[in-house]
This record gives sequence, C-alpha cells and structure tokens, in this order.
Amino acid sequence: MVALPAYRMTSALAAPVLNRLLRRRLRQGKEDPARIDERRGIASRSRPDGPLVWLHAASVGESQSALALVERLTAVYPKVSVLVTTGTVTSAQLMEARLPARCFHQFAPMDCPGWVARFFEHWRPDAALWMESELWPNLLTAVRDRGVPAALINGRLSPRSYTRWRKAPGFARALLGCFDLILAQSDEQAEWFRALGPVAVECVGNLKFSALPLSADASDLSALRPAVAGRTVWLAASTHEGEEAIAADVHETLRAAHPSLLTMIAPRHPARADAIATRLRDRGFRVARRSRGILPTTEDDIYLADTMGELGLFYRLAPVAMIGGSFGDVGGHNLMEPAQLGCAILHGPDMKKTQAVADEMAQTGGAIQCADAASLADNVGKLLQDTERRHVLATAAKAVADRHSGVIDRVCERLAPTLDRIGGTAS
Repeated sequence: MVALPAYRMTSALAAPVLNRLLRRRLRQGKEDPARIDERRGIASRSRPDGPLVWLHAASVGESQSALALVERLTAVYPKVSVLVTTGTVTSAQLMEARLPARCFHQFAPMDCPGWVARFFEHWRPDAALWMESELWPNLLTAVRDRGVPAALINGRLSPRSYTRWRKAPGFARALLGCFDLILAQSDEQAEWFRALGPVAVECVGNLKFSALPLSADASDLSALRPAVAGRTVWLAASTHEGEEAIAADVHETLRAAHPSLLTMIAPRHPARADAIATRLRDRGFRVARRSRGILPTTEDDIYLADTMGELGLFYRLAPVAMIGGSFGDVGGHNLMEPAQLGCAILHGPDMKKTQAVADEMAQTGGAIQCADAASLADNVGKLLQDTERRHVLATAAKAVADRHSGVIDRVCERLAPTLDRIGGTAS
C-alpha cells in the first residue's frame, strides 16, 4: 500500500482517468446521467441554512443502517440538516424514497483532490459521519484539514483489509487519525482499530440491529396478498450471481411435494433482472416480474422481485426466507431485516460480513445454515411443512433483534457532544 502523501499526489493527476471511468460507468448503467456532475463535486442543490451534518454511506447495506440514525438525529436536533452521500444508483434510489424531512441525498464525489475541494467549498459540513468501512483518503484528509469533527460509525474491517493495513502502519495511522471517534461493530473490530491507529475507539454494537423494520406500501401489500393466497411461498432475498440458480434448484426439488409452490427471488442488484429472467425461462420456469407491474398468477413458478426498496413487502408475504450473498464469497446480508418481520431464516455458509449476528442466531436457534443447494432445499421443504417449527425459528430470531435494538441509543449518546458543539441543540 502506498503512503498517504504519494496517494494524494497521484490522485491529483487522476481527473482524466476518472472522467473516462465515469463515462464507462454511465454506459454500464452504474451512474445517473442527470446527476453525473455530483461525482465531480458539483452540487445539484443549494446548501441549507444552519448546522449541516454530512453522513457518508457507501452503498445499499450501509444506507439502510444509516436510516435509523438519520431519523433519530433529525428528531432530536430540529436545527440540523443532514446531507447523505452514497456511491451507487441503487442506494441513491433508496435514500430518495426514505429520507425524512431536512435530509437530502447527493452522490459522493470521486476521490480526486480538485473534486473533493469543490464538494467541501459548497457544502461546508459542520460534522462528518462515515459508515462502516469505505475510507477515501482525499475526502478524509479534507475533513481533517478543515477541522470538521468526524466519527466512523459501525466501523468494520475485513480480515484482508486489516492484514493489508498492518503492513502500512503509517498510512493507517494517518487515515484513522482523521476521525475523532470510531464506534466499532464488535469487540474484535474495536481491537483491530486500536491496533492500527491512535484514536478513541469504542464498541457499541452493530447499528444494523437498530435499523427500522423495512417498510411496505399498504396498497401494494393488499394487492399481492390475494395474488399469493393459497400458494406455498418462500423467498430468496438479496441474491447474487449464482444464487438465483440455487433458488431455482430448490423450486425444482420441492414442486412435486408442493404443487402450489411459488418461489420469490429478490436480486440484490435489479439491473441483473433481464439476465436472471432469461436464464430462468430457459430452464422452463414461468416467471412474472414485479418491475413490469405484474402480479403472480397460479401458472407462475417464480415471481422476480426486481424492484428497489420493496424487500419489506416480500418479507411480509414469505414465511420462509433465504438470505443471499451467503452462497459464495460476498459475506452474507442482513439477518435482522427478516427477523424483525417474522420470517424463518435460512442462509449459506458465508456470513463473514455479519458473522457475530449469524453466530448468535445459530446459538439461539434463530436461523439455519445450509451448506449447499441440496441442504437448502431440504430445510425449505421441512419449514414449509412444519408451521410450529417456522414459528419457533422466527420467534428466536425476533428475540435476537429485540435484544440489540438499543444500539442506536448508544451511538447517539456518543455523538451528542459533537452535535451539541456545532449548534444542533437537542430538543
């Protein structure tokens, strides 16, 4: 890993390269053409008057964790506005739909010094909160150089990142030293941060545990319930490449025993939906797509939930849910969301991003780990047949979620001195 000064010097010359990257991302549908200048630090709206807290959340997972914090901050500090930045189109869509009053979204500038400077000159944040693990050196050093109080919330390092950072201690100290406070997800993560840099580190728990239950539009729920009534329903949620095929294998295995089986698949990235639908149809499945405004019929095998921000709708319809990102090398997705909504939870062997949660779920009987597609099919089949077993599993998972719901209180308690100092006096 290069030293921080070398990184900053090199990135100062990177604008042409980053512009080419942005053009390629536009062609790939990974950027919003109407807002592409935000990635160059050019704001698309004016700065609100009064104290402004800047919260950066890289993508969908971090954004969902941040929503509970944003809602709490604006409720407690009525003079504060919140600027939320993310780097993906899907997270932007989520934020636009769910951010409360006095909060607004912009795309984060790419880490080019000139673009970063433009961002700061316009927004002039009074405090900076960063979520989890996306640490861009130019953005962070701009925070430090401008004297903006900063905290890393829900701090997390992968084992690979920790090992790399240990090999570049100067870089790690300089970057982590831009924070006044780090609130780590777990005791292990807290120890890793302490080993890397001289900064105040505390473990207050995982903010994902305090996230608000995923919402669902009442009219959409009313329309979908009768459409799936009488069907045996299960959900593969937040799936990645290869996991749709696993869900299809499960459907193929179980449909003889469950003739009314409806498999719902909600891909993590809806942009993949065309390819997913084609592969499923090539295998002989009848597929209805949510993005087409179509309700599933009794003739459909699979309902492809290829929309953004509607996962709460499908968790409310499916008594059994498999959590994606767990059959591969992604690290698994949020177990608390289905737990809050009463699902019996299944996942694959790879839950490293939320390993502590998965371990607690396993210890308390709140989730079942499945080694492969055959194991998943076996467990889905058993749960669909056994109402009492589903209830026991869902109740244990809900108890885990409830035990950890106070993380938001501890986070806000640690942030209160900073927010009071910038003039956002609590109501």
